[in-house]
Amino acid sequence: MALSPQETAAQLRAATTGFDHLFANDLEKARQVFASADSPFHSLGLGVCAFLEAALGMETGLMADASRLLALAEAGAKKQLKLAKASTTKNTQFPPGTEWELVHSDAVILLGLTHALSESYMGYLQCLYAMNNAHSKFSKLYKTVYPNGLMNYATPAASSANSRAPSIHSEASGSSSQLAAPKPAKPSGFFSRFTGAALSAPSAPQTPIMAEEGSLDELVLSGTAFGYGLFNLVFSLLPAKIRGVVGFFGFNHDRKLALQALAVSAAKTDVHAIFAGLALMTYHGVVLLLSGYQANEAHIIKQYRAIVDKIEARYPTGSLWILNRAKILRMSYDPDGAIKVLQGGLEPGHPHTFAQADGLLIFELAWTLLSQRRYQEAADAFIRMTEINSWSHATYYFIAAGCHVSLGNFEKAQELMDRIPDLIDKKKIGGKDLPTEVFIKKKLAFYREKQRALTGSEENYARAAKISPAEELAIFWNTHARITKETAIAHLKDWATCLNPPPAIETALLAEHVPASIRSPTPTRSPSSPSFPSPPPADTPDELAIRSLLLGITHRTAGDYAGAHAFLADAEARHATVAVSTWVGGVAWFEHAVLDLKEMEARAETSAAAGLGGVADVEEWRGVLKGALEKLDKALGLATQQVDLSSRLDSRIAMLKDEIGMKKEMLGLA
Repeated sequence: MALSPQETAAQLRAATTGFDHLFANDLEKARQVFASADSPFHSLGLGVCAFLEAALGMETGLMADASRLLALAEAGAKKQLKLAKASTTKNTQFPPGTEWELVHSDAVILLGLTHALSESYMGYLQCLYAMNNAHSKFSKLYKTVYPNGLMNYATPAASSANSRAPSIHSEASGSSSQLAAPKPAKPSGFFSRFTGAALSAPSAPQTPIMAEEGSLDELVLSGTAFGYGLFNLVFSLLPAKIRGVVGFFGFNHDRKLALQALAVSAAKTDVHAIFAGLALMTYHGVVLLLSGYQANEAHIIKQYRAIVDKIEARYPTGSLWILNRAKILRMSYDPDGAIKVLQGGLEPGHPHTFAQADGLLIFELAWTLLSQRRYQEAADAFIRMTEINSWSHATYYFIAAGCHVSLGNFEKAQELMDRIPDLIDKKKIGGKDLPTEVFIKKKLAFYREKQRALTGSEENYARAAKISPAEELAIFWNTHARITKETAIAHLKDWATCLNPPPAIETALLAEHVPASIRSPTPTRSPSSPSFPSPPPADTPDELAIRSLLLGITHRTAGDYAGAHAFLADAEARHATVAVSTWVGGVAWFEHAVLDLKEMEARAETSAAAGLGGVADVEEWRGVLKGALEKLDKALGLATQQVDLSSRLDSRIAMLKDEIGMKKEMLGLA
């Protein structure tokens, strides 16, 4: 027998209490609430708890439990859906059973994502199958709940008419500013006969459907927007090569619509609104950190802050919201403020039963401390991560060892490096090393070989690391782009003097802060010296290329664009000589594209301040954007599967291309 509207609403209210505990960082109380009843809402809550533990901490041991619990939630919702459709009673303004269709779809998409976390071939196939199922379900729900689109629904941070849209441009979305249902298209692809035709075009704007806070109607409105938005966002963020495969299955995605749908959900008050806010926070944080350049950074931060303000006010002790508050500060060049927020979130007064969420605070704190050259504190924080989760302890040890290299504490660095091979052997995903661990194994072998060439023995090979491996990995996290000018100059002083021969490139910053006499390690003849002492041996082409890349990035961060161009061009030229660090060339071309965009933006701001901006600036932007895209194509061509961490560079390139597309729209060049 189908549940009555009163029974369904009561179950939802009871389960919502559990989610309140979860979002406030009290995982134990949340589980107690979810275990107190067997409704699909409660089952989904237990599945969500396990899913978040597995996903946030990359805890492979928890994935099986998450799959089991989500499968129970799926079965329970499916049963209630069947009963509701056979009943004449409606619980919402929508067709009978819509609320259960939604819960069922939630379980399906989370179950699919759980399969993907295994990083196995079979897991990806299971994820793809589940996603195909979720695609058809959320498309159907979207057409039912939002037949005329999302244009008249509120979002957490409304934009003025001439500002960046509350999303980001994608190829699928075109240049239209109307955020409504996707354009009609003919069904295509292998699964098109199962998923049906694309959504129909919107008709006249609809009056938004009103719903009381905490009601089943709000659940349906918020949940549909969340699920549809999340599905499209996930597929829009896949690497280019994977998107091509996904296209074979008939999926069409629209990132602009996805972000708008998530924003509509985030403006509600139900459980889905919180998850939509989390999805948007994660997306905005990733774009700010990894894309390198944003077409309208101020607007992204405004939206990001509005979402964080809304959720943090409701759950002030939740680690996920504290984390994003700190990220905003870090992205806004206030690292000290970010460190203070993160340390406050880890104090004993907060609930700490959600270890994986606390782990994210520690991880963010570790990177922020590293960015500030607070190496001892950063090393301690990375080692602390090994007490929080089981993900790649080898990576944490490697970064901590790099921090000790920066401190000149080679004994401690060697102690940590000596433990890494065993840690890698113990941690295998699908029988394979994690991408960072593949990188680490190559670096350790590189240090051993160099130490043997220098001394005849591999003993104390940590001393062969002239450039900190922590700073090297930080390139992939783009840490050096969000530091102060003072910190960038401190890096310049280190990297200009750590290798032989010294940089042949002269820049204004180096001339001011690192005199040539200090940069040259080769002593000059003195009157009492009968002959020149032997110069120190030359360092390897790999290290010289990495040094140029780091100096190029930090010159750009410090505002010396000419120096940045020179060093990045040098890194690109040295790519052909590297033996191990084959990733340098692709990353250098990417960073050069970012440099072009940032330099042009600085020139445009100067012109605007002087009242000289106009058509000339637009035409100059046209050329710069074209050149940046050409550099990104070169970077993508070098990011083959054999290159370390190439998938991360692939994703960064895709994000930056989206920002370039948005800039074209803003300039009328689309």
